[in-house]
Amino acid sequence: MSSPYKTASVYTLGCKVNFTETSMIGRKFQEEGMSLVSIDEFADIYVINTCSVTENANKKCDRLVKKIRAINPDAYTVITGCYAQLKSKELSKNKNIDLIVGSDDKINIPNIIKNKIEDSVITSKVQDISSFKVSYSTGDRVRSFIKVQDGCDYNCTFCTIPLARGKSRSARISDVIKLTNSLEGQGFKEIVLSGINLGDFGNGSDESCYQLLKELENSTKIPRIRVSSIEPNLLTDKIVDLLSSSERFMPHLHIPLQSGSDRILKLMKRRYSRDFYYNKVKKIKNKIPNISIGVDVIVGFPTETNEDFNLTYKLLSELEVAYLHVFTYSERENTMGMNMEPKVSQDTRNKRSKKLRELSDYLKSKFIIKNMNKNHTILIEGIDAQEGHGYTENYIKVKIDNYNTSINELVHVKPIMESSKHIKGQRI
Repeated sequence: MSSPYKTASVYTLGCKVNFTETSMIGRKFQEEGMSLVSIDEFADIYVINTCSVTENANKKCDRLVKKIRAINPDAYTVITGCYAQLKSKELSKNKNIDLIVGSDDKINIPNIIKNKIEDSVITSKVQDISSFKVSYSTGDRVRSFIKVQDGCDYNCTFCTIPLARGKSRSARISDVIKLTNSLEGQGFKEIVLSGINLGDFGNGSDESCYQLLKELENSTKIPRIRVSSIEPNLLTDKIVDLLSSSERFMPHLHIPLQSGSDRILKLMKRRYSRDFYYNKVKKIKNKIPNISIGVDVIVGFPTETNEDFNLTYKLLSELEVAYLHVFTYSERENTMGMNMEPKVSQDTRNKRSKKLRELSDYLKSKFIIKNMNKNHTILIEGIDAQEGHGYTENYIKVKIDNYNTSINELVHVKPIMESSKHIKGQRI
């Protein structure tokens, strides 16, 4: 990287897919001889990889730009990701932003800056994006997030992701296997498979998500593999059977629900019913009793009544899920939901969100208690002055005394709850 740029900061807003891409951008800066620093530190270049799922995500980006200018008024500031793709004209009016890069070119940001390309806005039409760029994180020393799929062919009425990332496309299985084996050779003990619509892996080709998972089971040796968010209608019985029989696929899934009301699900253009979701989770819990299941849910979608919300609350109360990711509905331009009436008041949205967050706390505590005094294995991800910490196979954070403990070590423990936020593990 040519002078005067010596340091860069790369920062992620949003999902695990964004995280993998940000990590790739950071590595490319390092390949150019630059040092990476925190978003809170002075840097010559700042890159924010943005989300645009909610209006709040956009506001977070705007606040970060102001923060950057306060740290270094002369910083070269780059905005990329979904917000940049969807709102490039709006962002270009901000004099504190030097470069706006859309979804298809984000991995090339270091090269764009190095070659002093004069365009301040670089975006492609999402419908023209057909290539797939594998990205993976190496930000911590124990696990790597691998993006194996991007884009989405669904048209949920609340979502802008297809507008920001384009159509569904995937890596080739052979490339994922090669990368996984390379990461294992570098010492990584865990990979996390991620995608915008992971279950749609292989769409349009002769490969499938099930085939990917089966090949990872058969052709790699990395000790732990996690599957991130996957749509319930794409979570096939074959996939569940594979996860249940494997010792290396972790008992941990994230399965979006969005609503427990069939009427709202239909308005959202989701591809399953309340009963389908209920039966799917029950079947998974029957096959893998100790599995941790996280759930995405949206409150305040247009026309959502108290009855609709209560159906959601009741369904989630009855299912043995481990935690919820609660999203307060946010109007997004160019989505069908934007024009649906009547709107739910912001006050009602906030109250419903609060109620589900409280339910999530209860479900999480219940799940943790159920797993206490049982044998687990954690992968040590960090060590401070007194404790090491890592996650069990089913994603409970456990802390152990740091005596004779090393980062990237697999440790057999028996968790004992001191509080819902501090789970102590005894070595076994």
